[in-house]
Amino acid sequence: MFDRDRWTEVYMALKSNKLRTFLTAFGVFWGIFMLIIMLGSGKGLENGVYYGMGDFATNSVFIWTQPTSKPYKGYKQGRRYHFTNQDTKAILDNIPEVKLLAPRIQARGGDGDNNVIRGLKTGAFSILGDVPEVNLIDPVIITDGRFLNQVDINDTRKIAVIGERVIEVLFEKDENPIGEYIKLNGVYFQVVGTFKSMHNQGWGEWQNQSIFIPFTTLQKTYNYGNRVGHYSITSKSEYTATFVEEKVKALLKRRHSVHPNDDRAIGSENIEKEFIKINNLFIGIAGLIWIVGIGTLIAGIIGVSNIMLFIVKKRTKEIGIQRALGASPSVIISSILTESVVLTAIAGWFGLVFGVIILELINKAIQSGGGDNSMFTNPEVDFNVAIIALGILILAGIFAGIIPAKRAMEIRPIDAIRDE
Repeated sequence: MFDRDRWTEVYMALKSNKLRTFLTAFGVFWGIFMLIIMLGSGKGLENGVYYGMGDFATNSVFIWTQPTSKPYKGYKQGRRYHFTNQDTKAILDNIPEVKLLAPRIQARGGDGDNNVIRGLKTGAFSILGDVPEVNLIDPVIITDGRFLNQVDINDTRKIAVIGERVIEVLFEKDENPIGEYIKLNGVYFQVVGTFKSMHNQGWGEWQNQSIFIPFTTLQKTYNYGNRVGHYSITSKSEYTATFVEEKVKALLKRRHSVHPNDDRAIGSENIEKEFIKINNLFIGIAGLIWIVGIGTLIAGIIGVSNIMLFIVKKRTKEIGIQRALGASPSVIISSILTESVVLTAIAGWFGLVFGVIILELINKAIQSGGGDNSMFTNPEVDFNVAIIALGILILAGIFAGIIPAKRAMEIRPIDAIRDE
């Protein structure tokens, strides 16, 4: 296998046909290069989409009220209603499949009206009444201080956790917001924490312009009574979010005299379903990439087979002499297959390396250009995938040499010696 003369013979055989060898090698190089680039690009798109969704609990669902679309029990179509604190208790008491339940209510203002004041600075921000569990369902990154806790809820404390955009508007760059007071819709709250959204683009921008205050504090301070705006819910691991969603909706419909078949009366967003759709989409994209990439590789491998046939034909006399001198079939076949595998492996290795280098350069360019808000993040190729690609190349090199090797074995010594 490591005989020096044998490898010299392989080198000289390939060198004697420089142009053909180069063009064939380039076909293999381009095939594996494009496969790596496409796989890396697909992964970059996948990473960007999942990054854009932040660290959402994949088994979560969001539920809110909408006008009824069917009359029921004496109520007319188009009736508006609200969830309440009693609904929260009913869900926890009657649906054991629920793991986390986070009611939320949003204070009025923030849609263009300056509802937050600090000294002479004002801004329009979303004021959200939340419970600590919400940060387990749709987490944010706490950059300083802390998030809401249960004591804040029990004692209806007037404290706030503010987003990074709120900090930029209300505070100077060298100021520490922790411990400072801001006025939310005319009421003073003390800042106990700051945060940054884990999402990018639209949802992330909205979150960064938000202010979290205790759920009970918002209800009491701004006279919302026992009203709940919407629920964020996660299911226990042994149940699907869809199963829990249907049970919660059925319970809430009974409690608010909504027609059981009125699907418009309760709006919802099932994150589990969205993740499944996205996951299936990227499985399809990956499959398509592999089909296109393997097709490109096959074209390159056919080129390898063709040049090996050409080399065998050119070396007809040499092969005949070797056989006349007693060279075994295995030696000749091994020689042809070795040349094929070497040509394929070297070209493929360079294609793999250059593909990885290009992906790394793209990744650095994205990061230097502010990749936090990009829908294309960290294009990469899994190490196992790279090993599989190299394995496919080696096997392809062997198959590419089978036909030329078979052709070589069909050469009879007497015919080879006569060949011109």
